Amino acid sequence: MDRAVEAVNLGAAGGDLSLWGLFLQADIIVKIVMLMLIGASIWVWAIVYEKTTTLRRARKAADGFEDRFWSGGSLDELYEAEGEKPTHPMAAVFASAMTEWRRSARVVGADIGRSSVRDRVDRAMNVTIQREMEGMERWMVFLASVGSTAPFIGLFGTVWGIMNSFAAIAAMHNTNLAVVAPGIAEALFATAVGLVAAIPAVLAYNKISTDLARFAARLEGFATEFGAILSRQSEERG
Repeated sequence: MDRAVEAVNLGAAGGDLSLWGLFLQADIIVKIVMLMLIGASIWVWAIVYEKTTTLRRARKAADGFEDRFWSGGSLDELYEAEGEKPTHPMAAVFASAMTEWRRSARVVGADIGRSSVRDRVDRAMNVTIQREMEGMERWMVFLASVGSTAPFIGLFGTVWGIMNSFAAIAAMHNTNLAVVAPGIAEALFATAVGLVAAIPAVLAYNKISTDLARFAARLEGFATEFGAILSRQSEERG
């Protein structure tokens, strides 16, 4: 009886094939699936905006910091200006190295040129790079998850909707296209919503992952160069 009622409603609503109409006509499970996918899509775009903005600011701050770093000024003055309270990843790497270098200088005195000191400085910078990149990579797993699972979630909604449509059609004993089309359309709408959520997530994940990898390589390159500078200064003082 319920299937027959659903079939009658299906045929009555057949004229409304707008997106909103398809959503309203869908089964409750299909509606939940579509709402989940729409919510995931909104969150994906929020993450994309946040990551893009963060990377742009980090690159801009790094450009300014490197200009000041390579200007030939005193490292101690640069540390006093930006190292004590770093506001971006490159300054944090610089601060970690200077802090460890100063601490080692107080402890080992004339032996500051030893390899153990250089190892501690390098280790401090590597740990800082890892910590900073972990913060910048936050929510990247969500992008990857949406990109890989959203089509299948949408497909689940489609399969569920088609099962209900065919059951209602069987109860009504009517295969007229006007009866079949709306149910199939609202079921396929779930797959479309899944693709709308998944495609931007995959594209954004690939682009942002590449940008993050480049920025991490930039930090590692700076750490290597700065470590060499501190090593030379240590040998000169020794």
